[in-house]
Amino acid sequence: MKRIAAARRLVLALMVAAMFGAASGRALAYSYAAAGAEPLLDGREALFSAAAAGDWAKAETALTAMKPDLDYLDGHEVPGIEKAFDDAVVAKDSNGVEAAFVRAAIGEIERRINGARDNLGDYQTAKVLVVKAQRFYTAVAADLAPDAGKALAAALPRALDAIGNPGVFGVGARKADPAAFAAARADIFKALGLTP
Repeated sequence: MKRIAAARRLVLALMVAAMFGAASGRALAYSYAAAGAEPLLDGREALFSAAAAGDWAKAETALTAMKPDLDYLDGHEVPGIEKAFDDAVVAKDSNGVEAAFVRAAIGEIERRINGARDNLGDYQTAKVLVVKAQRFYTAVAADLAPDAGKALAAALPRALDAIGNPGVFGVGARKADPAAFAAARADIFKALGLTP
């Protein structure tokens, strides 16, 4: 009898350990992916601070670290964005730098939301992409028209909800809702003045 009780406790302890291990593995993977390097966001503060201080050499250095992402955006989402940044730095125009960043952030939101749409079958990837879109929105929220900001603040959580949830060992699982995601995406794009 004591052996059976001890065996049950051991099995229960192993199951609990496995659950926590799986959950923490998921959390670590998510945290790493969601908080991974974002050169545009990571370089934003350095670029803005240097521009505000009139230290254009330092602004150029900050911009150089952002170049790989700007090059990608220029070729795929926001043609001319690299030139907009370069022109603003050469002209020593801090307002131009901020305007270029808003354009870049809108392009990143578009890219991440489209990526999430294309990966709705992969919960982890879709979630990370929507969370990153939210980070870009947060970075430029103060620079958007109030109505656009309100629309985005409402639509981004709807997009996140629409990707579903795998649950814990399947318990509480919800499948992705492509129609709900498409509606949220349409609202996001409308708020940003993008073509859906």
